[in-house]
Amino acid sequence: MNTVIITGASRGIGHATAVRFLREGWRVITCARAEVPPECKMDRNWSAHFPVDLSDPNAIDAFARQVLEHLNGDPLHALVNNAGVSPKTSFKERLGVLNGAIDRWRSVFELNFFAPLRLARAFATPLSKSKGAVVNITSIAGHYVHPFAGSAYSTSKAALSGLTREMAVEFAQLGVRVNAVAPGEIKTEMVSSEYEALIPRIPLDRMGSTDDVASCVYRLCTEEFAYVTGTEVFVTGGQHLL
Repeated sequence: MNTVIITGASRGIGHATAVRFLREGWRVITCARAEVPPECKMDRNWSAHFPVDLSDPNAIDAFARQVLEHLNGDPLHALVNNAGVSPKTSFKERLGVLNGAIDRWRSVFELNFFAPLRLARAFATPLSKSKGAVVNITSIAGHYVHPFAGSAYSTSKAALSGLTREMAVEFAQLGVRVNAVAPGEIKTEMVSSEYEALIPRIPLDRMGSTDDVASCVYRLCTEEFAYVTGTEVFVTGGQHLL
């Protein structure tokens, strides 16, 4: 049985991704700041969930040790770095270049950029055993100025795109593929009504679903994409073309 680790799996894209892998018969290990819905944990293949704050490097180290103990020497077939944050200022403004504390920027980068780096390092050995795959969840905001995503979030996702390319080359030496998925406007619990104004800018004329993203992530982790690495797939309904 194949095994995947998915971060930020308690809701949204991460949760939909976990459900997709479960449906395909994978063993799923997850983490998030919150617990997952109890009905999900009834699936016997959802083998473990760890409440953890991935913005804390010490917590990441502890999480990695727990997972490695849980794997007990078994290979890891996929790592999905989904956890991320897009904070606002105390005035509900975008966290931009001219407003908000610099320390807020550091906390955004710690979760959105350094956590995927730390986790990829931590699980490189079990991933190499299976010649597995890493998928980083980036964003359309990492490539274009977005009206609602703040500068801290956008630049952290741009950095993650760059890291994906670098990781792809280095992890190829281990036989591990590394790709990214860049969602556009996806309907989740975090999306507010203001996002509806962006639909006319989307060629497919709708917001995406979490399942749209989860399907792409899953396929990138399968043997069907065994010769694909260093690629960033835009799941945007064509929004990135305009």
